[in-house]
Amino acid sequence: MKASQFFISTLKEAPADAEITSHKLMMRAGLIKKLGAGLYNYMPMGLRTIRKVEGIIRDELNRAGAIELVMPVVQPAELWQETGRFEKMGAELLRFKDRHDRDFVIQPTAEEVVTDIARQELRSYRQLPKNFYQIQTKFRDERRPRFGIMRGREFTMKDAYSFDRDVASAGKSYDNMFACYSRIFDRLGLQYRAVAADTGAIGGDRSHEFQVIADTGEDAIVYCPTSDYAANIELAEALPLLAQRAAASVALEKVATPGKSTCADVAELLGLPLSQTVKSLVLATDELNEHGEIAKSTVWLLLVRGDHDLNEVKAGKLELADGSGLKAGFRFATEKEIVEHFGTKPGFLGPVGMAKPVKVIADRTVANMADFVVGANEAGFHIRGVNWGRDLPEPDLVADLRNVVEGDASPDGKGVLAIQRGIEVGHVFYLGTKYSKAMNATFLDEDGKPKPFEMGCYGIGVTRILGAAIEQQHDERGIIWPDAIAPFTVVICPIGYERSADVKAAADQLYSELLAKGVDVILDDRGERPGAMFADWELIGVPHRVVLGDKGLKDGVVEYQGRQDKEASKLPVADVLGHLSNRLQLS
Repeated sequence: MKASQFFISTLKEAPADAEITSHKLMMRAGLIKKLGAGLYNYMPMGLRTIRKVEGIIRDELNRAGAIELVMPVVQPAELWQETGRFEKMGAELLRFKDRHDRDFVIQPTAEEVVTDIARQELRSYRQLPKNFYQIQTKFRDERRPRFGIMRGREFTMKDAYSFDRDVASAGKSYDNMFACYSRIFDRLGLQYRAVAADTGAIGGDRSHEFQVIADTGEDAIVYCPTSDYAANIELAEALPLLAQRAAASVALEKVATPGKSTCADVAELLGLPLSQTVKSLVLATDELNEHGEIAKSTVWLLLVRGDHDLNEVKAGKLELADGSGLKAGFRFATEKEIVEHFGTKPGFLGPVGMAKPVKVIADRTVANMADFVVGANEAGFHIRGVNWGRDLPEPDLVADLRNVVEGDASPDGKGVLAIQRGIEVGHVFYLGTKYSKAMNATFLDEDGKPKPFEMGCYGIGVTRILGAAIEQQHDERGIIWPDAIAPFTVVICPIGYERSADVKAAADQLYSELLAKGVDVILDDRGERPGAMFADWELIGVPHRVVLGDKGLKDGVVEYQGRQDKEASKLPVADVLGHLSNRLQLS
């Protein structure tokens, strides 16, 4: 490709509404142009990278035995009503009616449609396993689109769905796709981690996220540097920090703490470590009657150490022996409920001397604490020297409630935990029969009886990968693409291309030789000044640059510079093709 035949549209400054680095650089480099809130045109430069990402994904999915199809962006609402997601999905699911007053949705995902395909087409166990995938437009009606393509409304996603006859076979399909994803992200040239994750709204039992490592990432990734343990912070197990409960050593004492409503303030006032305080969080669960109205509410008190944070995902999985718990869904209690059960407003709450009994759930570490500090359920007062058994009953449940922190012991016993930021770009789920049972999608097994499919689903955010790659690798000059997904791999920058026959001949020859080797090369024949030309390609992030000029050619050399090299190096003209071949690992 010659630059004069292509479309290059760079900006010196990013638009004022561009928030994060990837958004700014994609706009400046001319990869995307904004159409509306959360909606972008993918310009030719950006589309080249998208197509390279898609090519790697297709290659590895086909190699893994998945079969490509395409499902409609517009889907009948009745399929979503079968699974209950038409209502449960909430406002992010864009719903509309056609001219016949029939309900439709714009797909954010395609579990319902692909399950409908399976129940019509996969009738026998002999047809299993099957894995269908598509690379298709998705739409989620985000309340506040932001961060460019990272949190846009319309995006491109690869979604795949496996169908198996039993749990063991579904596990093999899951493992196959996990390995496939690892190969994909290896080939994309991104630093990533595969972490155990919560299944979230899609449901299922087994789940891993593929996170691109970036300091600006929204997600916290927990891992052990000395083992293979890795998990999203929502799922990472927090072991108790105290092996056993010490005996009480001080008397119970009510102390004045005027205006000190946080654990940090109370600890400072009392001259105690923050780790000696206990934080009280009040949640509530509701039971609905047949009309969908609240018939009964239950208040719960959750206790975590003062220097720890509640993990709401873990809290949402809690269940007592009698079947009650927060598993069915919880909310934070209202101020009225708090005052009714504790006798005071938030800030001075605790498990000692409550106005009305509540269910108490203690974090594993809190359950082993002694002589700790809690709120006195009276404004301006706390209680120090609190001990289980002596001053308050044992908790109704002891559970892992908190987020892990750096330096915690790894759950696998092989070291301590570290935390880094990541951007989720892929997710694999084992769904089980969640959708097949809801939609009565069955096949005839070997015994002639119908059985629901065991399913898995596997997503990759194709366009999101662009933003994640840029967040991971950039500098003050612009984007730094991995070779595999750069819009162009090599740029030839001739100085005076139209003025010097020698420069033109040398540039054209190198261009032809690289094309013959299958290199994705662009020759900048626009006649730009060297500074402007170099700035464009550094902004766009092309990994390899060759500069040819009259002076260098007279000395028999050209300049080569990798995008991450601090300065250019001179190469003999005869060696440049071999040098590039080595750098690009060409045969």
